[in-house]
Amino acid sequence: MVQIKKPLKENRRQGRRSESPSLRQKAYWSLINSLEKRFFKENFVISNQTPFQEIFNESIMSVRHYPALKVKTIQVGDQDMKVMRKKHRIPLVLVPPLAATSIIFDLLPQRSVVKFFLARGFDVYLIDWGTVTARDHDLSLETYVAQWMPAALERIREHSGQQEISIFAYCMGGLLSLMYAAVSQDPNIRNIVTVASPVDMHQSGIAGRVLTLIRRPARLISAMFHVSVHDLPARFAHVPGWVSSLAFKLTNPIGNLAQRFELLMNLWDREYMKENHTMGTWFNNMVDYPGETIKDMAVHMMINNRMSKGVMRFGNQEASFHNIDCSILAFAGDNDTIVSVQAARKVLDIVSSEDKEFCIVPGGHAGVFAGSKAAANTWTLSADWLAQRSS
Repeated sequence: MVQIKKPLKENRRQGRRSESPSLRQKAYWSLINSLEKRFFKENFVISNQTPFQEIFNESIMSVRHYPALKVKTIQVGDQDMKVMRKKHRIPLVLVPPLAATSIIFDLLPQRSVVKFFLARGFDVYLIDWGTVTARDHDLSLETYVAQWMPAALERIREHSGQQEISIFAYCMGGLLSLMYAAVSQDPNIRNIVTVASPVDMHQSGIAGRVLTLIRRPARLISAMFHVSVHDLPARFAHVPGWVSSLAFKLTNPIGNLAQRFELLMNLWDREYMKENHTMGTWFNNMVDYPGETIKDMAVHMMINNRMSKGVMRFGNQEASFHNIDCSILAFAGDNDTIVSVQAARKVLDIVSSEDKEFCIVPGGHAGVFAGSKAAANTWTLSADWLAQRSS
């Protein structure tokens, strides 16, 4: 790895300003950083730095366990956070969505969901769905919900020595967790936290209105011609990761252009480039959606909106979300253009839990989970709420 001395710049953490680099220095370091990023791209990736042990794997899916932190403090944003030595009894399982890799839970050293919950005294596990390729087009919702999820949780329970668990899940990860709880009727799920999970897909902005409009015509065509999306070979429904990346960026094209301009103005700042490139690995390197899963989602979740009605089928199994009675905490972002407040709030209507809460916090779809304000809002609220229910 190439080691390069940093130019003088603002000391953000201490709030002091050192000698500002001149225009010539900025031009020089912009060139050096650009060349290094071109030929040594790995030098600018600072995600996945928290140590972990892989305790289970099945096909491309694996389970990680993060041991307790050995330091006294960690950095969260610009602040130091004390590491709690007292541990909560109930382990916490992190569940990512399908389109993003597990790095989003350990994104930056100073913005890591994993490290935050470790510092708050939780025993942290993570389910990694793995990197899907075209060869995995036959993976279905049933694979994730009725096969991999129970296998992963069984191993976590063996490893932790605890039967009760809590779940903290983002976007599609929240939907998979709710589906598992509904179909399995697992009595040992103590708490579920969902972040920007679109339970009611017909309530999510323009996409939701389109799905509402096509629902009746789609069902009519299916009945008249005896055809279904499920009849389509899975390999033809497979969605490459770049399609998800493009769709995500198109939800905020002006914002993406502004970020590109900001990067151009900060090429001289090595630390800025590291953060920018690492965040970019999330949005630019999204994971493929398996064709069979897309077919299931299209029929059950997008067109027929089954989750919002409280009942879904997985093969021969019926999942009733009314069977879920664990404690529920759900979040929505106040500026989320992908998952609306109404879409995320719907979870409270389909479960029978008496202990359930809903919070609207600052941020868009990514910001509500891993933005600069997430630690002070989503993470802290979740940790406080879980701590009261994890003894």
